[in-house]
Order: sequence, then C-alpha cells, then structure tokens
Amino acid sequence: MSRTCISGWVDPARAFEILADDEPWSVWLDAGPDAAAGRSYIGIPRSHVLSENVERGVVTRALLMDGFTVNSHEQEATIFEALRDDLAINQLEDIDSPGFHLGWVGWFGYELAAQTTGVRTVPSRTPDARLVFLDRALEFDHKARTVTLLELDSGSRSWHAELEARLAPVLAGDDDNEGVAVLPAPSIPNDRVIWRHGPERYQHMVQECLESITRGDAYQMCLTNEVRIAAAPGEPAVNPVQTYLRLRAENPTHHGGLLRFGEVSLLSSSPEVFLSVNASGHVLTKPIKGTRRRGDSPAEDEALAFELVQSEKERAENLMIVDLMRNDLGRVAQLGTVNVDALLEVESYENVHQLVSTISAELLRGMTATDALEACFPAGSMTGAPKISAMKILTELEEGPRGIYSGVFGYLSLDGSAELAMVIRSIVLDETGVSIGTGGGITSGSIPREELEETWVKVTPLLRALGVSTLDYS
Repeated sequence: MSRTCISGWVDPARAFEILADDEPWSVWLDAGPDAAAGRSYIGIPRSHVLSENVERGVVTRALLMDGFTVNSHEQEATIFEALRDDLAINQLEDIDSPGFHLGWVGWFGYELAAQTTGVRTVPSRTPDARLVFLDRALEFDHKARTVTLLELDSGSRSWHAELEARLAPVLAGDDDNEGVAVLPAPSIPNDRVIWRHGPERYQHMVQECLESITRGDAYQMCLTNEVRIAAAPGEPAVNPVQTYLRLRAENPTHHGGLLRFGEVSLLSSSPEVFLSVNASGHVLTKPIKGTRRRGDSPAEDEALAFELVQSEKERAENLMIVDLMRNDLGRVAQLGTVNVDALLEVESYENVHQLVSTISAELLRGMTATDALEACFPAGSMTGAPKISAMKILTELEEGPRGIYSGVFGYLSLDGSAELAMVIRSIVLDETGVSIGTGGGITSGSIPREELEETWVKVTPLLRALGVSTLDYS
C-alpha cells in the first residue's frame, strides 16, 4: 500500500463536496466538524460490493460499474465467513501506523443476530449487511492537519494528479476551505412522522419489560422504537449529503459517517464505539448506557450530568452491559487480558450527557477482528442482559425489524485492524422513505414515562435535520 501526501489541508466536508457529492456510491467516515483529533476517510468504491440476506442465507458479491452493481454472484455463507476469507487472502503485513489501511467499509444490520445468537429476527427492508471494498481513499489527520492519499496500487499516479487538480482551488486558497453550502431542509409536517409504537403503546411495552424483569426472565432490556417518514409521490427524494451535513451540525460527534450505497444510505452521528481493534489484536469497546439531556444553563447542565453519574438505575444498567461485554470479549480474548479500563464516566455531547465505560482485551492468537465482531454481535448495549433471553422478549414486543439501526458500521482494514461504531443517532434512507431508530435500556428502576421521553431526546436532532417543522410527540 502506498501513502502520498497531498500538498495542503482540505476540510473533509469541502473535499467530499468536490469529489463525491454526485457519486451514488461513496464513503465518508467522519471524525466530526471542527475535530482537533482523530481521522476522517473519504472514498469512492470502484470494485467489489458484498451484501447479505439473512432470511435467504446468502451473500451476494457484485462488481461496481458506472454506479451500478453488475456480475452478481451468490454464495451460501454468512458475511463473517465471506469477510474472513477475503481478508485472509488480501492481508497487508508490517503496517505500523494507526488508522484505516484500505479494505472493507460498510454496515452490519441488527438482524444478523439470527446468525450470531440463533435468536429469530424479523426480515429487514434493507440489506442485512452491505460493504464496499476501497482500494484507494483519502485520509484526513485532524491533529496533524494532513491529507494523505492511500492506494493499493503504488504504481499509479493518475488519481493523485486528478485529486491535486480538483482540489487545487482550495489548496491554493482561491476557494473557501471551510465553507460548505448547507441548504435548509424542505419542511416536513409532523403528521408525516409515523411511529411504529405510539406513546401509550411504548409505555405499555416498558411495563411489559418490567414484568419480565420481575419474573426473572431478564434484568436489563434495550427496548426500541422506529420512526418512519414515507416517500411522498411527486416529491424529490431526501438528499443524503445535505441531510448528513445538517445532522452533523445538529448532533456533532467523533464517529459520524455517511455511507451512500446505491439505493440505501446510512447517515450516522453515533457517539458509541462498538469495537476498535488494532493490527496487534488489542481490542477496545466503549458501551454507552445512561442518558440525560443537556441543560438550558451551565448550572442546570452540571446538575443533570451529576444526576446521571449518581443515578442508581443508570449505574446498574451500565454495569450490566459492562459484564455482558466482558463475557463476549472473553470468548475471543487471551485468558486474563479482559480489563475494565474506565467505569461510569460521563461524556457530554451537543444534545445529551452519556454514561460510558471502557473495556479492553487482547485477541487470542489466530483470532481476527472479524472473529471479535461475530463473537460480540449484536452489542450488549442494544440487547440487554442476559443477551439471548432479552433478545427473545424484545423480538416479540417490538413487532418489526430494527434493520441497520442497532447494528454497527465502519471498517475492517487489510492490516487486521477495525473501527466499528454503533448505528445509533442515525438516519436510514431507502426507496420507501426515511427511518430512524431510537430506544433505551429498561431496568427494574425504570419509569415508563421517563423512558418514553428519553427516546424523544435522542430522536429530536435527527428529525430537525430532516426538516420536521414541528416536534409534537403527544
């Protein structure tokens, strides 16, 4: 793999606008607006696409040509098997720098849980997994303020020359390096927003969870809901790039992403790291459990953060998921290496305070990032505990698929590293319209009305980004 520096800094949003705004297949893994650390990546796939349909038990491999998939071939396999085989064949050795070193980028939807846990799931509207292979990409190092071209084919300089030419006005200072035109969203009336479960039903579902907990069937459950905005006949489709730009402004975070994969786009402002794996096999997971809104004044904001970290209910919820993730990692980790590095820390974002813990481990010799993904999927923070029992109850209660929501997205790199974030605080666009998932953890201390209001807090900035004109949740 070759690394070629671009002569100057380009803001990733501006680079995406110049290079990929009109591309029907494109990737932007986003460290966030005004990021002072971390890395962003932009790529336009031009070779293979992998998709899985869990219900049919097949993985489809296709080629990309002029924005369309061609030469599709199906195989009876799971997405995990297909990726293990591909990454083993194409593995890069002796890479000593952090970050993405090309490979597969995409999402793993919640319904893959049927394969990893054996629990029945409901067929999804969108592909259960879809990943594209990037053999070239741009890396933006926000701390060093450098832009680097990554290419598998080190003998080709044609793309480098093209990039320099297209970015020349920005690099030379003749164009605004920070200014990306963000258009106001077309107004969507609140009556177009359809909840799978209305307020009364959702509170009743919380109560049913509490009854299951009292019976001893589970001790924590992540109960979810879905918001749908159907595509209106005669209206233009929702613009994924402009909507993502509004989303990252409304809800900035360190693990954002725009995956525009043909007829389906994922727009995420996720704050939660599912798995971070380096090439040496060091694994990190940072489950989030516990939420409070931001205050209207500094004093109220500080009080809400203090209330979160002191809450017995939120602390218990987080600790349960920490134990679950320790157990999941233990299936692929060296004995004695699973550690809790940080417990019950408050992380503050634009719209919410979150309670976060950090668990790490070292992979067993011969185990890969794909093995860790399969062993830990779906994330305990989105199921509950015990995982299998909680999932079975939730499948019956929720009465519909979660789709890409509650899954994960990110990259599996050719050097063996991976960076995967939870698909939460995310918008999914497809040919039928818009969907947003939202939810929260239910424990014995849950109060139905408060759990309902937490789902509203989480979904509000996403609806604003879409242009919902009023936010009436009653």
